[in-house]
Parts: sequence; structure tokens; C-alpha cells
Amino acid sequence: MPKRTLDAFFQPSPEISSKRSKADSPPTNEETNGPPGRHATYPFDILNLPSHIESGLVHATPAHPPRAIRNQPQLDLLHFQPYISRATANELFRFLRRGLPFYRVRYSARRGDTETVINTPRFTTVFGVDATSKFVSASTVPGTSNLSHTPTPPTTTTTSSSNRSDDTNNNDKGTKPAIDTNNLILVDATTNTPIPPTKYQHAPRPIPPCLDILRQQVEAAAGNTDKNSYNFCLVNYYASGDDSIAFHADDERFLGRDPSIASLSLGGERDFVMKHKPFPAAAAATTTTTTTTTTGAVGGSTSSVGGTIAASSSMRGGTSNSVSAFASPTSLNGNATPQIKMGLASGDMVVMQGPTQAHWLHSIPKRKSAEAGKGRINITFRRAVVPGGTNNYYHYNVGEGGVYRWEEKERRMVLT
Repeated sequence: MPKRTLDAFFQPSPEISSKRSKADSPPTNEETNGPPGRHATYPFDILNLPSHIESGLVHATPAHPPRAIRNQPQLDLLHFQPYISRATANELFRFLRRGLPFYRVRYSARRGDTETVINTPRFTTVFGVDATSKFVSASTVPGTSNLSHTPTPPTTTTTSSSNRSDDTNNNDKGTKPAIDTNNLILVDATTNTPIPPTKYQHAPRPIPPCLDILRQQVEAAAGNTDKNSYNFCLVNYYASGDDSIAFHADDERFLGRDPSIASLSLGGERDFVMKHKPFPAAAAATTTTTTTTTTGAVGGSTSSVGGTIAASSSMRGGTSNSVSAFASPTSLNGNATPQIKMGLASGDMVVMQGPTQAHWLHSIPKRKSAEAGKGRINITFRRAVVPGGTNNYYHYNVGEGGVYRWEEKERRMVLT
């Protein structure tokens, strides 16, 4: 069976370390909020947020109310511009880039008789577990002190918030009180008994407090309830404008119907592009497509792009979205459905909900600019409902490779 690689196309790009703006300069305040978070599944300790950043998230979000974007077929977005103030967002960007473990995942995808080896064109990491399981303190589950599949590292009480099932009382902003995140084990969400060690292909990791406090605030802003609360946090780091993600939809079955997905941008500004999924050629005539640039709502400047939409394919999570056999998307009244392009700056957030994932594709294209060279973190919060989601996310966002960590002196991710 023939085999080819895409290494040359997906090679990591060197960090741009020349002229950097103040927003990308090293932090001067190294204060942290309590001891670091530890867990057997973390490759190293993950620091809690500094108190001034945590305060900015708890008491000053959203920084601006969202604009609802619903004037295209099957489109339902909330656009916060920004969700987090620029200054706090830039500090959070530097803190998370420096403090989280990242991975450059390599995986294989087969199409027919051809197997393609793909190097993910960005750094990734993930935390969380699907709705069939939950993390609880080992002290609440009798006889779990020696479970081999949930080893417990030395305990250190943390002071940041977490999303664990035994959190109860909320404060005035809905942020739940802290518990000992270092002593968490996985149990069945229904029976509260430890899960079998064979349930998952990769060991799920609890969302660390520095991300979980953000999850809770975003969840409230998106209008989620306990029944559709986010249980996964995916983090992408785009080192330069050469790092990207192709057109795709987060429409996997393990997300359930009409999923809510919140996408938060930190660091350098990048374009976020959306286009309607194509209809079968028999159901839609080939037409001219348009591109709409928006700074908050569809309906800004529009330019015509001749011809049909170019075929694109996204191999992420083992799935692909090919549009080569389809005509250009048109709205129900026969008019062209525009592409939508948003420039997402640090602190901006887009919540995609309702039928959006079932009918629209989105991407972060490559971009050559000094702004893109600053690096960008994208955090997406979502809810997986079955174990297939957990296996998928850890396979394609952690994998089996080495751990990368930001090295401030070298201004790049370094393999630890």
C-alpha cells in the first residue's frame, strides 16, 4: 500500500522573535494564586492563575455584550468583541502559553489504499472527560486509595476553582469553590463507582483550575445550563502565521445534537473564516459566492469572489469534510451564501450554537503578518456525551509523542 507523508507541508515554523509589541513582552508579575495543581495525568505542575487575572475573569467578563449573528441560513453565533479586556487577555495568553503542556501530534489517516501521515500544523492540548464519567475526590469514594488506574500524587491543597462534581456553593459570579484537585479520581457519572481501567484508550485529565475558572465564566456567558455544561477544554497554540486549521465542522456524533462550542482567542489576531456546507449538486445550482467581512455582525463590506468554492478537506479527529463533489452553497431563496470572515483579536470570543455545526464549516487560514507572528492561543469549550469523544480528543490532541513547553529565553516551544 503506497504511503506518503505531509511533513514538508506541516513542518513547525520558527517563532518570530524580532520586533515584538508590548502585548507580547514577558510578564513582570509572577505572583500566583496558591500552590500549583498536580495530578497523575499532568506531565508537570500547572500553576493557578495570578489573583489579578482571576479577578479580571470573575468580575469583568464579559467585557462587552455579544452580538447575535443569525441572518444567514442555519447560522447561530454569539460574537463577543471582546469577551475579556485586551490587557487581561494578553496577560492570560502569556500565562497559559508558559504554563500548559503542549503536543505536536502525528497521526495517520487512510483514504482508500493510501495512508497519509499527518503532523498537526499547530500545538495542541486537552483536558476533560465525557458526560458518562466525572472526577471526584478520592476521599469521597471508599476503598480507592490503591487503584492502579487512578494513581494519586502527593496532595497539595489548591486555592483556585474547579469543575468537579462535589463542588456545590457558588459565589456571586457563579464560580465554584476550590477543592483538592490533586486527589481526583474518575468514577462513573451514574453509579459513582470507579471506572474500569479499560474504559478509555487514553487517561483523561481533569481540567486544571487555571482553565476551569474560565470554563465556568464562559459557560455562564453562553447561557449553558447544568444539562449542557462544558466538560472539555481544547487548547491550540498557533506559533506563527504558518500554523493553521483547515475548514471543518465540529459535528461528530459524540457531541450530540446542536452542540454549543465557545471559541476564545488570546494573543495575536487571526482571521476566523466560515462558509456554509455545500448542498448536493442536484439540489443547488453553481453560483457566485461572496465573502462578508464582519466586525461584529454579518452585513459589513462584501466583495464578490468569482467561481465556485474550492474543494477543501480537513482531516482532524479522524474525520474529513470533502466538498469537491458538491456545488457552491446557496441560500434557500437561491441567492449566494456568503463566506464570513472575522478578525479575532485577543480576548474576542465566538459561541457557535444551534444548527451551526451541522451546516457550516470554519477555519483559521495561514496568515503572513507581524500580528500573526506574535503567536495565538485558541481555547474551545465543548461537551462530549459518550466515551468516543474522550478517546477522540486525547488521541488527536495529546497522542503518544513528547511534551512541549514554552521556553521564554528561546521564545519558542521546546520539547521537554
